[in-house]
Formats: sequence, C-alpha cells, structure tokens
Amino acid sequence: MDSGSGSSAPRKRADARRNEETLLDAAAAAFITSGVDVPVRDIAAKAGVGVGTIYRHFPTRADLIVAVYRHQVEACAEAGPTLLANGSTPHAALARWINLFVDFLVTKRGLAEALQSDDAAFETLHAYFLSRLVPVCARLLDAAATAGEIRPDMDAYELLRGVGNLCIGADNNPRYDARRMVELVIAGLRLH
Repeated sequence: MDSGSGSSAPRKRADARRNEETLLDAAAAAFITSGVDVPVRDIAAKAGVGVGTIYRHFPTRADLIVAVYRHQVEACAEAGPTLLANGSTPHAALARWINLFVDFLVTKRGLAEALQSDDAAFETLHAYFLSRLVPVCARLLDAAATAGEIRPDMDAYELLRGVGNLCIGADNNPRYDARRMVELVIAGLRLH
C-alpha cells in the first residue's frame, strides 16, 4: 500500500535488511575460502539459516553472487568518504581506501570466471563497479592533490585499473605480494 510517498517499492524492515546482510557476509566469507562454487548448504550453515532461506532471498547462485558483489562494492564506496573525514591526511585516507579495494579484489576467487559466463545477471556488474568506485577514488585523489600530498595528474580509473592489474593472480603465487606492490604505487604518488 502506497502511503503517498511516491515510492512504489516496499521498504524492507530493519530486521530483514540485517538478515540479508548476514547472508551476504556469510556468502562473501565462504566465497573467499572456497570460491563462488561453494555449496549453498555451507553458506547457510555459516549464516545460521536454512538452505531454503538463501533460495528465498537469492533464487539462483548468480543472484547470490551478484548480491554479494554489489554489497561489497557498496561497502567499499561508502568507506571512502568516511576515511577521508576521519583520516589523518587525505593521502592516508587514500592509502587505507586502496587497501580496502585490494581486499575486495583479492578475495574474489572464481568471480572472474563467473563474470565471463553467459549468465545475464552478470552483464551490468562491471559498469556498476566502475560507476560506484571510480568517483570515490577520484574524490580521494582530488583531496590528496589539493592538500599538496600527491601528484595532481593521477586519473582515478587508471589508478584502479593499475591496482587491479597488480592484484591479478595474487592467489596463484604465494611468493607474490600484491599488497606490497600496491603500497609502492601509492607511495610513489607522494610529492615529498
């Protein structure tokens, strides 16, 4: 029933949102340890719910993968302004946010293959990822450049793409430390 607010979509109750977040967090943790093909029963056990509850929220595995991915993109996007507001310097906020971005990238076991599948659910994820994270990175870069901490000519998309490339294969070679390489890039942005 519409109360005249102009919204036709029903809002979820706070407890329903919390339950969904618990499911998404459990699925994300399971994806990290076992990949996106982890059995749904393992995710359900980790979330403390029945398998039917997961299927009620996410009818297909693709729906669950997309929801986890979007949930984590949102968390990363929302962290940027918070880090900027609470960081000791804009460069420090940028460095912390890039670390969150690295965490996001290196914990996506099996996601690259899923995203390249023919499943229509995955078609818009890359554009969504860029539309949410590039502006956050740009804001952090602008703040650090305005503060005179970093080079002013750094492009957010280029930085995120470079960081992403440094993270490729991080889980395939125990001698390769993607985080160390990314730290060198972030340090290299500094003017002094």
